[in-house]
Amino acid sequence: MRTVDLCAAVALCIVPSSLLAADEVSVERGLYISIIGGCHFCHTEGYREADGKIDPDKALKGSSVGWQGPWGTTYAVNLRDSAMGFDEDAWVDHLKNKVFLPPMPWYQVQAMTESDMRSVYLYIKSLGPPGESAPYYREPGKEPRTPYVTLAPPQMPKK
Repeated sequence: MRTVDLCAAVALCIVPSSLLAADEVSVERGLYISIIGGCHFCHTEGYREADGKIDPDKALKGSSVGWQGPWGTTYAVNLRDSAMGFDEDAWVDHLKNKVFLPPMPWYQVQAMTESDMRSVYLYIKSLGPPGESAPYYREPGKEPRTPYVTLAPPQMPKK
């Protein structure tokens, strides 16, 4: 385990979340926000299967499991790779203004405070090299080449 990851994990165990000031910008707060905000649920391969334990080597590198619906098939992107293309201010602007395809809850991201967005950025940047990109978006009607979850709207009962 990398030193930064170990320090962040220990800090969260020792320091109650109420002591992480809401306007604090830090790697530790970014880790906290990434957990309670559900970032790892989609963007960290194997997170659900590991009962919420974060594998530092996989943390926020995206997922090969797609989400298919009327919009096509989307994948949780490699956030480490995404963050590489932004400085901190541009990252905040991106999160505040970008409307993402489903199932990404962009409206929840836009509701985050600027300090939370900056903390998440610092946390992502602390994780190390980005690694491989996650699979790319597939247009409607194009069969995914990976496992996927179908998100179909509910069917209306016939009259």
